[in-house]
Amino acid sequence: MATAQLVSVEEYLHTSFEYDAEYVEGRIVHRSLPQLTHSDMQGNLYAALRGVVRSSGFRVWPELRIRTRSDPARFRVPDLCVTQGKPAEETLTSPPFLCIEILSPEDSALELRMKIEEYLAMGVDYVWVIDPVSLTGEICKRSSTPGSAPAKSASTSPSWTEARLRGLPAT
Repeated sequence: MATAQLVSVEEYLHTSFEYDAEYVEGRIVHRSLPQLTHSDMQGNLYAALRGVVRSSGFRVWPELRIRTRSDPARFRVPDLCVTQGKPAEETLTSPPFLCIEILSPEDSALELRMKIEEYLAMGVDYVWVIDPVSLTGEICKRSSTPGSAPAKSASTSPSWTEARLRGLPAT
């Protein structure tokens, strides 16, 4: 059985990857290769969100690296994230408002669950998981009770997106 070679955080942060990779406790985790439906969804969501949130002081970022844990170190790269204003750092160490993961055929359910839990545990308010084929999604919200499971719901309403990002009640 082959064993994976562990790399340091410094090596990870100073290595260029053809498609940005994530870092989980010394292991480099390669992300799925981009596919047309995934890229199309990412571009459409970026454009739609950017148009909605800009006037509210939020910013949308494609594939911005986030340090979700320090010890042991974990870095994730969501497909999109939304921050309040422009971050002061290249790699986020404070939680964005929203992380969006767009599904790819190679994605593992277990790996996806781990990412969602990491985002919410670090303080991300919302995580969206979008299926670009069925055009459906799941919304996970950070619980106010430590240790409890995240609240989940499904929505396809564009008005929900706009309302939440503007701080208004969802319709």
